[in-house]
Amino acid sequence: MVTRTVPAVLLLLLVTAGCANNTADTGAAPEPAPSASDVIDLPVPSAKTSGPVGEPPSGRPNAGGQTITGTVTAGVEPNCLLLTDSNGSHLLIFDDPAMKADAAAGSKVKISGHSEPGMMSTCQQGVPFIVTSVEKG
Repeated sequence: MVTRTVPAVLLLLLVTAGCANNTADTGAAPEPAPSASDVIDLPVPSAKTSGPVGEPPSGRPNAGGQTITGTVTAGVEPNCLLLTDSNGSHLLIFDDPAMKADAAAGSKVKISGHSEPGMMSTCQQGVPFIVTSVEKG
């Protein structure tokens, strides 16, 4: 019975010693976990690029001003709006919340803006399209 107790006691001592070494001996209290108030909302990327004027990060030139007419549809991801024309699906990116309200899912609209094919998005659908104006109807 003594032979079983000795390894168990040694194991317990090793585990306790290992835990004691993991604590910082700085005298400072441990940092609390981040709370919801510590979360920072980052702004939506703008159409401006850091490269030469008129070139998105991908190196391809902007397609210039475009006007697209159609019915806005909801994307598969939350808060993603799409408009499809003969060139394919366009992911609508709005800098102005008022314009986004005018282009709700199901609305027939005429939008103006330009494509940003190199822009990253979490929507996973369509080519990002920076909207500069929205007309209902």
